[in-house]
This record gives sequence, C-alpha cells and structure tokens, in this order.
Amino acid sequence: MDATITDREFGLLQRLIYQLAGINLSPSKKILLVGRLTRRLQHFGFGTFSEYYRLLASGIDADELQTFVDLLTTNETYFFREPKHFELLRDLIVPARRPNKAFRIWSGACSSGEEPYSMAMVLAEHLPNTPWEVFASDISQTVLARARTGVYPLERAHGIPPAYLRKYCMKGVRSQDGNLLVTPELRERVRFAQVNLTAPITEVGEFDAIFLRNVMIYFDTDIKRKVVENMLPCLRPAGHFVVGHSESLNGITDLLKPLRPTVYQKPV
Repeated sequence: MDATITDREFGLLQRLIYQLAGINLSPSKKILLVGRLTRRLQHFGFGTFSEYYRLLASGIDADELQTFVDLLTTNETYFFREPKHFELLRDLIVPARRPNKAFRIWSGACSSGEEPYSMAMVLAEHLPNTPWEVFASDISQTVLARARTGVYPLERAHGIPPAYLRKYCMKGVRSQDGNLLVTPELRERVRFAQVNLTAPITEVGEFDAIFLRNVMIYFDTDIKRKVVENMLPCLRPAGHFVVGHSESLNGITDLLKPLRPTVYQKPV
C-alpha cells in the first residue's frame, strides 16, 4: 500500500528534485511521486517520507540520490515520435550539413533511447558515405543503461518505418523472444552519456543539430533559459535546434532564429 505524504514532505521532495534536475513538479504530481517512491521507503524500512528526505538531503548515499532522480525524471518515449521532425532531419538538416565534415547530432533528453536510434536510422540511410555520430544524453542512469542495450519489446516497433525495421532491427530469439534488437552496427554509432542540462556542459563537442524535445514542459521559465544557455555553445553556426510540438523558445532565447514552429537555427 502507498504511504501517505504530507504537504510539507511533498514540498521538501519537490524542492529537492528542482535543485537536482530542474524539474518543476506541480501539486498534481503528488500521486505520481508517492507511487514512484513508496518502494524506496519500504526498501529502507522508513515509515514516513520525512525519513527518506533526510537520507537524501544528508548526501551520504549518492546511489540513492541517483535513484531518486531516476524515478522522478523517467519519461515515456517511442520510435519516430513526432515523425515530421525526422522528415525535417532527412530533408532540411542533413542536406545543410557542412561539406567534407562529420555530421553530429545531439539527442538532449534521450530517455530509453528510441529517439537517438531513430536519428541513427535516418542518418545511416541518408549519409551512407559520410561520417556521422549521434550523441544521446539523459540525467537518468537507469534509462541510459537500458538504452545502451538497444533491446525493446516488439510492440514498441510500430513507429519504425518497415524498411528501417527490416534493415536496422533484429527480431529476438530464445531468451529474447518478443523483443527487437537494434543492430550492433547501428548501436555503435550512438554514444550515450549522463548529462545534467541544468549544469554547465563540457566535453561533448559541437553539433550540427540538437533535438531537445518533450522535456522543457517540465521546466519553469528560469530553468528553460538556463538549459538553452548551457546547450547553445555546443551548436555550430547555422546549426538547427528542435523542440517538441508542445514547446517553444519564444521568450527563452534571442540567440536562435525561428524557421518554423518548433525549429530554430543558430545564425552564422
């Protein structure tokens, strides 16, 4: 049975996840928080969320702090979500690449990996003779570990175009029956790393395109500005910045010019 949580306890945990990950948990997310954290209380034998908060705030258990972040930042995704963006990658961003240079794209909130593998399928198909790399980041170590395996339930394949499915995915057998596996050749072109977008970002290199989709809806305006400010130095001049269909950079930055809804470009 789920434990009960007081308004004060919710406020403490709400502020902590904001400090750690910039996530703005509204009061309507109280049930979600309780549902995701109750097992952690049971794990430690705690009777209240206050006890669990004191453990987190003490800083003595870094692994549990990461677990807390993982549980409250994991978001659902799927292959070729918002397919027009992948058409845009194929028809606008890839043709605009720098000649004779490796093409690099960043999936800034990759979750369990469906977005970067979708990018990789497009690039493998349309840049067969050009070096390219997909860099994929998330704050959650749990989803990154899952993403690196490239293994997904077969029912999650419905968004993958049939030609890509045949070429870049394998159907699991024996212990992997019921799963699909992204081919090793494609997996090795995608690099996963933990990145906290609200903190200064270093050592990721420069990119021709950045996709930051369906994550800023969880940030308030100040955190949105900070995240975009942290990422923009990594975007090459003339590079493209893409956000989710329910998101906008209006009022967030004046360093990008809008090309169309959800799509921006860095001036040369």
